Amino acid sequence: MSFEEETISLQDQFDEAIASNDKLTVQDFLNNQNISDVAQLISDNEEYETQIISILSPHRAVSTFKILDVPEQKRIIKSLPPLKTAELLNELPADDRTAFLEEMPTSAVRELIKLLDPEERKITLALLGYPEGSVGRLMIPDYIAVHEDWTVEEVLDEIRTEGKHIETIDVIYVINERGAFVDDIRIREIILANPDTILSEIIDKRFIALNVHDTQEEANNIFKMNNRVALPVVDDNNILLGIVTIDDVLWVANEEFTENMQKIGGTEALDEPYLEMPLFKLFRKRAGWLVVLFMGEMLTATAMSYFEDEITKAIVLALFVPLIISSGGNSGSQASTLIIQAMAMGEVYISDWLRVLKREILSGLMLGTVLGLIGFMRVELWSYIFPDVYGVHSFFIALTVGFSLIGVVLWGTLSGSMLPLFLKKLGADPAASSAPFVATLVDVTGLIIYFSMAYIFLQGILL
Repeated sequence: MSFEEETISLQDQFDEAIASNDKLTVQDFLNNQNISDVAQLISDNEEYETQIISILSPHRAVSTFKILDVPEQKRIIKSLPPLKTAELLNELPADDRTAFLEEMPTSAVRELIKLLDPEERKITLALLGYPEGSVGRLMIPDYIAVHEDWTVEEVLDEIRTEGKHIETIDVIYVINERGAFVDDIRIREIILANPDTILSEIIDKRFIALNVHDTQEEANNIFKMNNRVALPVVDDNNILLGIVTIDDVLWVANEEFTENMQKIGGTEALDEPYLEMPLFKLFRKRAGWLVVLFMGEMLTATAMSYFEDEITKAIVLALFVPLIISSGGNSGSQASTLIIQAMAMGEVYISDWLRVLKREILSGLMLGTVLGLIGFMRVELWSYIFPDVYGVHSFFIALTVGFSLIGVVLWGTLSGSMLPLFLKKLGADPAASSAPFVATLVDVTGLIIYFSMAYIFLQGILL
């Protein structure tokens, strides 16, 4: 490609190819582009997305389709002729096909499955039969399996015969006569071994395998701990069913991270890109949590009305309400975000609750003490500069504010750290204990702590 051609943008080159009205010109142009660039052209030229996929060879069409966003995939499948749709779906790897069908309505899934070849249909139905979010939905049923009594030469012959149809041959899987998993072995060890060597002499049977019913979150943690590109998947009887590759696990981890971030922000997880989601659907995703949080904040008003007499007697107490409840909410939001992220990364488990509790008690006390001292000094300094603001009892007001901050921050930290673990124990999503939810919870209890401290330090003085 000349320098002049390099300076022309990809979009301009595509526009020129389309303007030629020559299918072969467009096809030749697309075949000379990286798959990622073709996917970008589809994203930037929605009106040509179906045409682009149709022109590509089956292999390149599949490679491009795999990396498109789900809304783009849906539009393309809806617009493609049945014959091209069948070709595309049959060429898709089983795990990618299953992931796509998961996103489709049930009625559409039934129609699309009819387009599959009998063998691909059988595989797809089997994968869809596993629980959503399980390893079974991710696994690839295509792998190279050999027997432990084979020689290295026989294994190499099997690789040459079957390898061209397999997504990854980095690892070879060893089974016995029952189909039970025995071990896995890297292809490097096969290549370097003597051709007459029996596999049973090479393997050590120290393997790591996933159960088909494990959660995808567990699979992600196992991959991270063991630095593997693929792991075998077995059933409860140790029968080898398939493999899971690292690219699929990374995709799931990214999806999970995105969902958690949205839930932590106080909204339902979005199942479509923000700009492509219908406005009313986006409204429904956000309105539910906002209503729940609003109802929770109404309890704050109820708590305020309960202490109405105290506020009337010492109106100065109302000045510090925003300070107290916001400090508790902030500490709770911090703790919940840290624990949710640690759980998602596999750093904290339910069984660690006592260790977390001990750490957060100390953290809460230290953080609360820092804020409490700042609050105490602020009241005292302000009363020194402006003597009439808090009156002659400013010292006791400062004590009330200081100790209230210690109590509220401690409670916020404990609530924020324990709530995700509690929800996980109940089988719920820990990310549901979002920062806004914890802040709302702490607002109500923070008022109770604050006015309780006021009773202790101001009873008989202002109350």
